[in-house]
Amino acid sequence: MTEEELVQRAAQGDQDAFAQLLEAHQNRVYSLTLRLVGSPEDAMELTQETFFNVWRGLPNFHGQSKFSTWLYRLTTNTAIDFLRKEKRRGGLAVTSLSVEGDPERVLDIPDHRFTPQSQLERQELQAAVHRGLSQLSDQHRQVLVLRELSGLSYAEIAQVLGIEEGTVKSRIARARLSLRKILLADGNFSTAEASI
Repeated sequence: MTEEELVQRAAQGDQDAFAQLLEAHQNRVYSLTLRLVGSPEDAMELTQETFFNVWRGLPNFHGQSKFSTWLYRLTTNTAIDFLRKEKRRGGLAVTSLSVEGDPERVLDIPDHRFTPQSQLERQELQAAVHRGLSQLSDQHRQVLVLRELSGLSYAEIAQVLGIEEGTVKSRIARARLSLRKILLADGNFSTAEASI
């Protein structure tokens, strides 16, 4: 059964079709959410909330875009709403950017190709980039995560966020510049390294 057929059946209330959609997309939704919010626990809750929103919204999904694009838009909106609430409360948590969302997992996987010093440097850089991302505006963090970490094209990001492709390109350029300035100010790079 194709994804379009699954979407149609799920929109008509077929729970098995919805379960298949959930299974096919849950890891990517969780990964995207984790990269946006930084906390594995929050990402898990927001992933569930996203799929609840998908279930409620499926009858209104008419296929003007791909299902995955619509799903990414819902995921991003759910995460951004959460981040806005957290900012108001002043409780935004910062954790590792590991794919699985488990900072310990990076340490548990030995990589004998690199020295302990280079591993430590990579971990420090990863933490610095995550701290830098947390200081960016929601719009800038959003486009960088979608482009650099999720690997979406400019056109896909434009569809997910409901903005023009040119706007995506300019936001990404500004976001990269802002992140560079943050990392330089934080002492993570010298100006010579940053210009490479």
